[in-house]
Amino acid sequence: MPFDVSALGAVLQILVAFFGAYFLAIWISLIVWTYRDIRARSRDLFLQLLSVMMVVVFNLPGLLLYFLLRPRDTLAESFERELAEESLLQDIEEKQVCPVCHQKIQPDFLLCPNCHTKLKRQCENCRRILNLRWNVCPFCATSVSAAGTMATPPPMMVDDSMER
Repeated sequence: MPFDVSALGAVLQILVAFFGAYFLAIWISLIVWTYRDIRARSRDLFLQLLSVMMVVVFNLPGLLLYFLLRPRDTLAESFERELAEESLLQDIEEKQVCPVCHQKIQPDFLLCPNCHTKLKRQCENCRRILNLRWNVCPFCATSVSAAGTMATPPPMMVDDSMER
């Protein structure tokens, strides 16, 4: 069996063309992936161009540099984290509890439904809800009595330690 050099050359050309096309496809895919990834992570146009150019010029080492320098979170992740933080802060600020029993109360409650602690009072003139510390109604400018008005007084709480 004679060895045909021209057939071997043709096979090598096909293999080189195949691997060349394969590596070209990988290189273009890395460029496209880098472009999409940096667009999801930053709105800075200079950073986007620099990241893509690193991969275009340096190929795989450029991609490794990009991995080291890219922002950790995507814009969507940052937005979701900010929303969660804002929601937590809003829950903390809006959470109103009874000063005695620490049960959740509504802002317009006059009494705590759980322990019957007087939380606010009602203006005798305009019937709006007032803070206990106010001695003038800010809505109608009426002087408020120190005792306040209530249809029924709250039940007395008995402290067992005082009876002994």
